[in-house]
Amino acid sequence: MKNYETLIIKKEGAIGWISLNRPEQFNTFSSTLAKELNDALKALDSDDDVRVVIVKGEGKAFSTGIDIKEFPGKSALEYQAWISLMDQMHFTIASMKKPVIAMVHGYAVANGAGLMFAADFSIVADGTKIGTTAINVGLLCTGPIIPVSYKLGKHKSLEMLLSGDMIDAKEAERLGIVNRVVPPEKLEEETRAFAEKLISKSPIALALGKQFYYKMIDMPFSQRFDYSSEIFSRLCTTEDAKEGVSAFLEKRKPQWKGR
Repeated sequence: MKNYETLIIKKEGAIGWISLNRPEQFNTFSSTLAKELNDALKALDSDDDVRVVIVKGEGKAFSTGIDIKEFPGKSALEYQAWISLMDQMHFTIASMKKPVIAMVHGYAVANGAGLMFAADFSIVADGTKIGTTAINVGLLCTGPIIPVSYKLGKHKSLEMLLSGDMIDAKEAERLGIVNRVVPPEKLEEETRAFAEKLISKSPIALALGKQFYYKMIDMPFSQRFDYSSEIFSRLCTTEDAKEGVSAFLEKRKPQWKGR
């Protein structure tokens, strides 16, 4: 992996780690960080040794949004290009074959909350504060609220978008917008355990399952079932499916080949 200005990348077994590394700025998104994050995600997705990607933040926070120092002095077209760059992570993660887990602590605010919502899964330290707070400075967290709107109804989505209030990790878990909340001292241990659970599954089933979700979610009801049967029938012809069924019948652990 190449060296990055705003990220730390490491590989441990089948886990690829991306650490946002602007701790003095609470890991706010500069344009450089946004570009490097997308690049690193794509690079780890292409790495045959990596099965799961974990994104975390260095220092006291996961991320507290976009670096406000980049805000002044742009034209409307320049602002559009700027915010599109900040939102690109949503498309990058959704297009990846491999699961992405956000390991979140401290604060996940504005675009930092957006990164947590963009991830396929989120494991969050108890006490973490989460918010789509841009309205407090006369702006809106329009990008981060999009994935939230798939999980929450109109009233709660609008409350998050327009109130600017922070919620704690337990409330986020109650609302179903994070996977689980764990004690801060167990955050890395629990995140690793969840990653290992995913690693234990068939790689091709994971990849097709993720692809199915992101394509299915915007389809009309009946079309979802057409696509479901297509994906399921493709899986039925894989070596991993045959191995999985045989292992189940023989009461042994399957040996996945990713084919």
